[in-house]
Amino acid sequence: MAILTATNIGQSFGADDLFSGITVSIPNDGKIGLVGPNGVGKTTLLQILAGVTQGSGGSVTTSRSTQIGYLSQEAAQTFAGRDHSVYEEMLLVFAELRAGEARLRQLELEMETAEFSDNLFAQYSQLQEQFELAGGYEYDIRIKQVLTGLGFAPEDWNMPLPHLSGGQRTRARLARLLLEGPDLLILDEPTNHLDVEAIEWLEGTLQKWPGAVLMVSHDRYFLDKVVNTIWEMNGQGLQLYRGHYTAYLQQREERWEVRQQEFEGLMARLEKEMDFIRRNIAGQRTQMAQGKLSRLTREVEAIHAGGLQIVSKLNKGWAELKSEIGLDNVPSYRVGELQQRINELRGPLRPPHLSLALRPSHRSGDIVLRTKGLQIGYPGMPLFTADDIELHRQECAALIGPNGAGKSTFLLTILEQLPPLAGEVKLGASLKIGYFSQAHEELGRDKQVLDVLLDYENLPISEARNYLARFLFRGDDVYKQVGMLSGGERGRLALALLEREQANFLLLDEPTNHLDIPAQEALQTVLEQFEGTILMVSHDRYLVDRLATQIWVLADGRLRAYPTNYQGYLVEREREREAARPVVVTPIGEPKVEVNGRSTLSKNEQRRQAEALAELETTIAEAETALAQITEKLQAATQEESFDKIQSLSIEYAAAEEALAALMKQWEKLAHE
Repeated sequence: MAILTATNIGQSFGADDLFSGITVSIPNDGKIGLVGPNGVGKTTLLQILAGVTQGSGGSVTTSRSTQIGYLSQEAAQTFAGRDHSVYEEMLLVFAELRAGEARLRQLELEMETAEFSDNLFAQYSQLQEQFELAGGYEYDIRIKQVLTGLGFAPEDWNMPLPHLSGGQRTRARLARLLLEGPDLLILDEPTNHLDVEAIEWLEGTLQKWPGAVLMVSHDRYFLDKVVNTIWEMNGQGLQLYRGHYTAYLQQREERWEVRQQEFEGLMARLEKEMDFIRRNIAGQRTQMAQGKLSRLTREVEAIHAGGLQIVSKLNKGWAELKSEIGLDNVPSYRVGELQQRINELRGPLRPPHLSLALRPSHRSGDIVLRTKGLQIGYPGMPLFTADDIELHRQECAALIGPNGAGKSTFLLTILEQLPPLAGEVKLGASLKIGYFSQAHEELGRDKQVLDVLLDYENLPISEARNYLARFLFRGDDVYKQVGMLSGGERGRLALALLEREQANFLLLDEPTNHLDIPAQEALQTVLEQFEGTILMVSHDRYLVDRLATQIWVLADGRLRAYPTNYQGYLVEREREREAARPVVVTPIGEPKVEVNGRSTLSKNEQRRQAEALAELETTIAEAETALAQITEKLQAATQEESFDKIQSLSIEYAAAEEALAALMKQWEKLAHE
């Protein structure tokens, strides 16, 4: 069943159509990712579907009482004029529940002080049941889970909204949406401003989301984990693909191949028909040839007017087809003129993409980088120490870790722009380093795109313009000032300079930041084929998953190297977390055994600890059912009209709720270790 249906919607700005004729539907449990190049209108489409803005054509309908929650990229502007805290903002979601809770407390006081009343018991029983079914005993825990999951530390919960950064406001808006639980979540770049842990938490939340989700995201790994349908938006409209992002890539390639084969078949048929016409137009079969010429003329003009996809509709009949594509008059062509129109037909065009080629000028030595006793940072401000690591030719190391930990500083140390505080970084022989910085500060701001390239390398103007066109700088784009470029455009310009380096060792600092998905795909393909060595800092888990042969993890002031790919690292990370789970303290008086001068547990103690660990893993689940059991007793006491039991069970319930909150606090701590 569709929760939302859009029919023939479009958006125009003046005489220019951003998009038109889009018809889609969202099932009530759909998980949809909307992808496409920047500027094609993805955000505008979301706004129309969310009811934030009105399209220039078409209609959007939703099923009755459907609630839609929308997260915009400008969500940082949310909460204007509000001065309460983050936690108080989340409580507003449950205002009705809290009013019911206050009414329950009031009824309890009335039952305690007033004479017995059937009506009072009936009110209390009904209100308590409604309160429980609506999640009244869980909302406080839900708030804490969501805030923690999205990266708000407990000390941030009481921070006034005006004091939040733009990224924190966006996360607070997302937290409130998740707590509101709308039937349809429409999210525009929801992973912006989230670290990897928060993204992983959001993945798990959206995977289990009971309603529908429609999102725009440049995070391909996130799309792989969450969505089951891809909408691809381009200049020709919107295409639907079943499955996650990786499945979409395969289906898209197959569709392109099928369309190319269909075009080649069409051209072969047209040429065969033209051959018949040429041979018979002045012969005994003139009438048949004239008929074919007339029919073929209509067909070719229909294809020119309606696109290649119109071919499959030609059997509908010319009158219907002419009306559909708006083709009123078809000229009468001679044979040569029709042949020229056939020659003008073009096959299915793939969207324009970044054309990048990274080719080393020469081979490096086998050992590219080696560290020993390394400490990175600034005088008086050490950032981290590094295990002794080694990187070999044609390997790809992915350096991951939280923002501000020192990843970019490490790259500057490798470039010898910053000396280490201790130890050494030793580079291998015959290296030519190519550096892609995250901020692209090397580009300047006042120069034009064309001048940036010409200052880097003296090229003829025509050659420079042709080169920049490969990076999607076409026409007057080459005269744009760098300071006026978008983040994605600056990234493409930096990649254009990187190609000219012909480096054999690439240092890449967030290379896919601000790039749209087609550009990310093109860059990934080039890096997969690169014959040199790569060290990249990246939050792009899809890129890391496809390229990395080593994972270098920077956390808690230490850089550790895992000699495995990303999936292997995830397995090892989970093992480490399991091993770090707390164990029960040994009871006083239990005997201990000395082994090599060190105290260890006896076999009995080891058995008891294993049993205690198993119990710990089920404790939270047991506590979560305790409130429901007490509630059942409260309902029975109400039916028995036993005021004493109601009072005692209410006290028991409050204690159980407090105990569960304490367990959840412990869970939050363990989940982030």
